[in-house]
Amino acid sequence: MSRLTSLQSPFLLGFDGLERALDRVAKGSDGYPPYNIERLPAAAEGEQERIRITLAVAGFRPEQIEVTLDKNELVIRGLPASERDDRVFLHRGIAARQFARAFLLAEGMEVLGAELATGLLVVDLVRPEPKRLVKRIAITARDDSCRIAEKE
Repeated sequence: MSRLTSLQSPFLLGFDGLERALDRVAKGSDGYPPYNIERLPAAAEGEQERIRITLAVAGFRPEQIEVTLDKNELVIRGLPASERDDRVFLHRGIAARQFARAFLLAEGMEVLGAELATGLLVVDLVRPEPKRLVKRIAITARDDSCRIAEKE
């Protein structure tokens, strides 16, 4: 007898790729660069609350950072300038290495923009409220037992 994970329940249809995505996101992190994720309240009535991702990218210029959105995956990559050969470090505590940080976004999330200031890259996201739609599905009769019941 095989054991089903919670995402393999017969009541969860169409979520087969979600477990693979969760595994990929969990394994793909080495801790650099450090980041924060915060929930920001709506700025004015009628606006949605936002989510803000802040990455500490000291030493990177805007042209050395790439922010892309492919389907529901937000990827932030940094490629530092090549090191000069004439620099000799007595202590090197500031990491300036290549990085890639990926975030899996829920369906409908939108990226509002990205800004780099004082060594922090800020990416703002919003999820517009989905419109609730209840759709009634028509039932058609296919077998003779239903037709007999209709005639009576």
